[in-house]
Amino acid sequence: MLTGHMGKNMANYLILAASSAIGQATTERLRSQGHRVLTTARTADKITPDYMIDVSDFDAVEHVFAEAGPLDGAVNCSGSLLLRSAHLTSRAQFDAVISASLTTAFASVRAAGKHMTGGGSLVLISSAAALEGLANHEAIAAAKAGVIGLMLSSAATYAPMNLRINAVAPGLVQSPLTAQLTGSEAARKVSESMHALGRLGKPQDVAAAIAFLLDPENDWITGQTLGVDGGLARVRPKTRV
Repeated sequence: MLTGHMGKNMANYLILAASSAIGQATTERLRSQGHRVLTTARTADKITPDYMIDVSDFDAVEHVFAEAGPLDGAVNCSGSLLLRSAHLTSRAQFDAVISASLTTAFASVRAAGKHMTGGGSLVLISSAAALEGLANHEAIAAAKAGVIGLMLSSAATYAPMNLRINAVAPGLVQSPLTAQLTGSEAARKVSESMHALGRLGKPQDVAAAIAFLLDPENDWITGQTLGVDGGLARVRPKTRV
C-alpha cells in the first residue's frame, strides 16, 4: 500500500486537464487534504498550471509523468461535450470529441504504465452517456464508452504492478461546459427530471468520488466504473406530476 512520498498521510498526485470544473474541484479537494498536487492545462486562462500541455499529445504527457517524479495517483479530467445526432456530426467534430476524451485517456494510461512502476491509482473520466442510451449523444457516448473499455483492459494489464485503474461516470454536472443545457429554467427542469435524485451534479460530487478511488485505503478496487450521476444511468425515477 502506498503511503505517499511526502509523509505518512501525504501523497503526490497529478491532475491532467486540471482547468476543467471537475479538475479544479479535484485539485482543491486534494490540496485541502494536505497532498501535493501537480496540474496541467492547455492555457493559463483558468488556472496557473505546473505544466502547459495538450493532453492528447503522447510525448508531452509522458514528459510530465517523468518530470513529476514518483506519483501515488493521477487523474485525466479532459473531455468535451457535443450534443448532435450522428448524421449532423462532421468528421472534424467527431475527431475532436474522440481526441478530447479517448485519446487523452490513452495517453494517460500509456504514461502511467511507463512511469508509475511502483503502483498507485489512475482515474479516468467516462460518462453516464456511455452506460445509458441518450439521444443526440452519439459522439460523446462512443468516446466515453471507449474510455471504459480502455480502463478495463489496462486495469488487467497493469494489475501485476499494483497500478489500479478505474473510471468515474458522471451525469449532468453544472459547469461552464454544460451551461448550454442548464441556461434556461425549462431546460434545467427537463435535465433534473432525468436524474432520480432530482438535481444536477456539482463538480465537487465527482471530485469526492475521484478522491475515493485515489485513496490508498481503497487499494483493492480496480477495473471499476463508478457512476456519479444521481441515478441517471441506472434508475428510472417516478414521474412527478
